[in-house]
Amino acid sequence: MRIHLLALPLVSLLFILNGCATLGEGGASRLDLIKRRTELRCGVSGKIPGFSFLQRDGSFAGLDVDICRAFAAAFTGSPDQVQYRSLTAPERFTALRTGEIDLLSRNTTFNLSRDAAGGNGVSFAPVVFHDGQGLLVKSSSGISNLNNLKGKTICVGSGTTTEQNLNDAFQAKGIDYKPIKYQDLNQVIAGYLQGRCSAMTSDRSQLAAARSGFKDPEQHVILPEVLSKEPLAPLAAGGDQRLADAMRWVIYALIAAEELGITQANIENKLEEAQRRPELTQLRRFLGVEGDLGQKLGLNNDFIVKMIQAVGNYGEIYDRHLGSKSAVPIPRGLNHLHRNGGVLTSPPFQ
Repeated sequence: MRIHLLALPLVSLLFILNGCATLGEGGASRLDLIKRRTELRCGVSGKIPGFSFLQRDGSFAGLDVDICRAFAAAFTGSPDQVQYRSLTAPERFTALRTGEIDLLSRNTTFNLSRDAAGGNGVSFAPVVFHDGQGLLVKSSSGISNLNNLKGKTICVGSGTTTEQNLNDAFQAKGIDYKPIKYQDLNQVIAGYLQGRCSAMTSDRSQLAAARSGFKDPEQHVILPEVLSKEPLAPLAAGGDQRLADAMRWVIYALIAAEELGITQANIENKLEEAQRRPELTQLRRFLGVEGDLGQKLGLNNDFIVKMIQAVGNYGEIYDRHLGSKSAVPIPRGLNHLHRNGGVLTSPPFQ
């Protein structure tokens, strides 16, 4: 992307030259820049079906894309005020540091090295997809869990953490298996499709994306067991507390909306009910009818209403792109609400 520095507002110019998310000593934030330009610049992959994928009509779709749309709705008032930037893994952190993008919503694992100031110096929002290494098998194989793979062959990338995770998981359960090793994921997929192994292993999101391109994707299933932790979360450049806070509570709002049963279909009725019934204090605060929770984040008090109108709650986003009827079905597992056996929960909106 070509940037004409002289044509940019002073605030934008300072962001690019300084390569950081905060400005001056007055507490200015990149959130101010996003609101000023009324557009969010969001980094995505663009190559992972179900998460962010460039469609034939030139539009982007996927869970990561809907997260960008939720941020845009909260920050600018419109989910369509987003400029997407497709980034490779090596490019993503540089794009944040230089100010080319405002934030990243691109299958990036939340870990200590990245989060710490001594690492990439970024600020993570809450996890939006608890990924992990999984196993893909043919539906007709009769394999439904790890124990069924005893003595079977498994296609895996050679010399990778994937190979180590596979060995650790099977060794811990005392299950013997035979690894068939390949140099890269494409070779792993080819070996599996050619019948050289009973299962293939990679991150579940990558398995689902690969399966979506198979001739008969419904003939293959991802086993429910997860062999490693790969929590994926949006992130922004570090040192910008206001933007980090706003991102954090946007994600929590998507989760809390599902907890409260607020959907894209009923948001208007819920808002009318909140306005009509002053005793519903929790709902009124959440939807911005009373109080100033949005203002505390530098947002409009109705930011949650705008988000849910645009993309629905977290469960709706998940079902749309990764649910059983989607093109990239992934068992929800840990990504269920806490009360449904998952790990997703939201702090109170008070």
